[in-house]
Amino acid sequence: MKNLGKFKAIALLLFAVAFVSCDNSDDPTPMPVDNTITGIAVQNPNLKILVQALTKADLATTLKGAGPFTIFAPTDAAFTAFLKTTPYATINDVPKEALTQILLNHVVSGAVKSNALTTGYIKTLAKGSASTTNNLSMYVDLSSGVKLNGVSNVTTADIIASNGVIHVVDAVIGLPTVVTHALANKNFTSLVGALTGAGQPDFVATLSGAGPFTVFAPTNAAFTALNAELAPGGTQSVSAADLTKVLQYHVVSGNVLAATLTEGQMVTPILTPAQKFTIQLAGGAKIKDANNRISTIITTDVQCSNGVIHAIDKVLLPVL
Repeated sequence: MKNLGKFKAIALLLFAVAFVSCDNSDDPTPMPVDNTITGIAVQNPNLKILVQALTKADLATTLKGAGPFTIFAPTDAAFTAFLKTTPYATINDVPKEALTQILLNHVVSGAVKSNALTTGYIKTLAKGSASTTNNLSMYVDLSSGVKLNGVSNVTTADIIASNGVIHVVDAVIGLPTVVTHALANKNFTSLVGALTGAGQPDFVATLSGAGPFTVFAPTNAAFTALNAELAPGGTQSVSAADLTKVLQYHVVSGNVLAATLTEGQMVTPILTPAQKFTIQLAGGAKIKDANNRISTIITTDVQCSNGVIHAIDKVLLPVL
């Protein structure tokens, strides 16, 4: 009996040792770290509202996917400032569809590090209401740091995720209107000055409206050339009424993408009474205005939420 008792005691001891060894509680297997864009955002204390927004818009899972994606990630302070410009108290109060498009307007395809950015336009994953085929454009300005659409600055760049790159920004990038893109691009300062000059109708309000509008936008160089063309009086000799006609001559109703332009197409701007201009495609897209002057389209399909912009190298002139 004593031997049987000793045998039971030894068996129980061996069982206890085996149990402790199998439990392995002193050396747990570490959980895998989520280094996706969403995972990194979750770990960042300054991106809590972004994570809430991504979750509500069903984009948190998307940004855990293969990608690669680049996200310009607004901080909590950026979202708080943004919400003050809206009727909504919290990010969860923003309608899901609107929130989804705003968030997608911060995301571009590919892993784009800061040293790969150049001044100019890139496409976000957002859609405006003006076009079903052309994603919204984002203007990147590298003249002083990295500024996006003229409203948001990159404050922390190149946070590398397993499925892309995060750049932290200091403001939410709203869906850009025609006015947003005109203001963001310094090559359009002369155009903005003309649109907002004394004696002009409220072009800003109009081109911030629903639209859609297509704007053939003369660059600063185009206005400089016009000033020389109209010498000795230059553009200062043009009356406010005639300048209004010139500006209206550059605006067309609808979202007219470059691919839809055809050789010899007669385009009717919003100028009243109507005067047309003609599209010429041979040797590159050009416009012949009512005075038979030729302007080259140098940038196409800058997509806005309420229309599209095509940059041109010469101011179009109707018959005044």
